[in-house]
Amino acid sequence: MSGLVNALVILAVVVLVVARQSRTRRITTDRRWWIVPAILAVMALREPGLIDTHHRAEAMLLLGAELFIGLATGAAWGWTTRVWAEPDGSLWSKSTKASAAVWGLGIALRLGLFGIGILLGVHQDSSALLLALAATLLVRSGILAWRSQSLPPAVAQATAYGDDVPRSSWKERV
Repeated sequence: MSGLVNALVILAVVVLVVARQSRTRRITTDRRWWIVPAILAVMALREPGLIDTHHRAEAMLLLGAELFIGLATGAAWGWTTRVWAEPDGSLWSKSTKASAAVWGLGIALRLGLFGIGILLGVHQDSSALLLALAATLLVRSGILAWRSQSLPPAVAQATAYGDDVPRSSWKERV
């Protein structure tokens, strides 16, 4: 039953994250960016089936590779996300086409690891994928928080004399 719950949590988090990051979104400056990845990590680590006891070395190697791919995907996603500051001081972000390519590559690499695990006969639980997703989100959120702190404030457009004067909609004749 917990495998089904983990799969549903993974699917829900991926859909939520992709939907939120595919549109322009305001970056909040609160310090709680690590809470969702921490909850996902706790959910993954509470399960005893993270490592296959019959193939311990291979399972540890696959888990290490999964975590490495998760960390690399999160870092690449964080660096390919566009971050900017508006003149009012608000910070915004939006994933780019390169971010989508990073997600696609990360999924392809994870599918490859799953295939290797099947060939080696290693039982793979969804906990490893959940832990890697937590690592991806943690690294990406950390990079975005760091990048947003280092952004200079945007320069407001200077107004010229007469900018706030209403214009007539008809053409004046002299």
